[in-house]
Amino acid sequence: MARALEPEFVGRTYDDFLFRPQRGVVTSRRAVSLRSRLSRGIDLELPIAAANMDSVTGARMAKAMALEGGIGFVHRGMTIEAQVHAVRQVKRSHGHVVERPLSLPCDATLREAREFTRQHHITGILIEQTRGSGLLAGLLSNRDLPWTEGREDRRVDEFMTPVERLVTGSPGISLEEAERLLFQHRIEKLPLVDGDRRICGLITKQDVILSRRRPHSSKDAKGRLLVGAAIGARGDFLERAAGLLEAGADVLVVDIAHGHSDVMRSAVEAFRARFGAAQLVCGNVGTAEGAAFLEEIGADGIKVGIGPGRGCRTRLETAAGVPQLQAIREAWSAVGESVPIIADGGIKDDKDVFLALVCGASCVMLGSMLAGTDEAPGHVIQDPGTREKRKIYRGMTSPQAVLEALYDAESPDVAELALEVPPEGQEVQIPYKGPVLDLLQRIRGHLRSAVSYGGADTLADLRARVITDPLRYLIPLSEASRRESYDR
Repeated sequence: MARALEPEFVGRTYDDFLFRPQRGVVTSRRAVSLRSRLSRGIDLELPIAAANMDSVTGARMAKAMALEGGIGFVHRGMTIEAQVHAVRQVKRSHGHVVERPLSLPCDATLREAREFTRQHHITGILIEQTRGSGLLAGLLSNRDLPWTEGREDRRVDEFMTPVERLVTGSPGISLEEAERLLFQHRIEKLPLVDGDRRICGLITKQDVILSRRRPHSSKDAKGRLLVGAAIGARGDFLERAAGLLEAGADVLVVDIAHGHSDVMRSAVEAFRARFGAAQLVCGNVGTAEGAAFLEEIGADGIKVGIGPGRGCRTRLETAAGVPQLQAIREAWSAVGESVPIIADGGIKDDKDVFLALVCGASCVMLGSMLAGTDEAPGHVIQDPGTREKRKIYRGMTSPQAVLEALYDAESPDVAELALEVPPEGQEVQIPYKGPVLDLLQRIRGHLRSAVSYGGADTLADLRARVITDPLRYLIPLSEASRRESYDR
């Protein structure tokens, strides 16, 4: 049942509150669980999503996020084929079992094999009897390839390890048994074949080790990394969705500037008619009415934020928007725990993540905080005078992003919208930050500390206590106390 918005949240955002410390109960902050919901059907060990922006999330960022327990949403500022390829890269990068391992036929040349390994970033290729037969003939690894030149036109079956000498497993093999075989025979790849030598999958040593070392990574039931992707609400959005879901995307986001709209309703209805219960996040909205609307039309997650982000100029150009903490609280007051809320935009400091989560959000989406990292798309720029390193960060409705969309003939929905209205985003340079792993570990540590200060041992427990009575825990700040707290 909908609740009334507390007056103390009106006009408020992250720098307007402090959290009142409680009696600590944890002996080690490293043991604090941060598990939370992204959507109705997906939980994350680290409730952080990388924004679907072309200066934030491609395949590399999405892989890094999932390995750390979060998730990345691959942006849609590219052709359908390119976005599908990015999703496939993430899904193929790790997994208990590679269900459709890449292969070449026996008559392929060494030149083809070398190019194949470079293109797909792999170190070994299953060789099938004939192209498309699916019958295992052997395995060609990097160690089988000759070092010297001049043999590039020779066939791969002259150099591969034939199937008779391979250690293989059955399709239903357990991870423990696969691990035993890999270790016992000191091999790195275990092809899975049936009684007719038909290729049924592949297990690699690297993936087994990863499953042991990173038990909190975001994975699907088959051990593959979770990945999201963005679609629009017009034009080719259903074709794009079909390709992304076929490639293995675990969740899609219908990402438009004004999610509380008839355009969104039509898009979701068309999506549900074709794809049924596939996980679908919708946004953006900034009001209780907008959140209730998205719940009504069947969103599995609600993305909240109208104009708070650094790459957005919507508030400056149109005056439309809601202060972000008020927007989060309004959305939660409308839908409660029935649909997870993703707080999108306006997060500058780690404490903002915590405040968003205890006031109503289940997950946060980060853009500018992640954009300066190695994993974000784009090149590092070095100022010749100061030697400072920077990277580009831009809103998806910035003139630069819109210009690229106009040249993308397979994104008519983006191009059409770009021609209808002036851009409402901007491009900025932000400091280079190094590996995203360092940043995520810092945020994880600060979140755990915040939960400890809150007197709980899990984020879920603390959130359950705070969310129904936030003003018992939050202290509204005067200008003086705000300066004392945040001006450094």
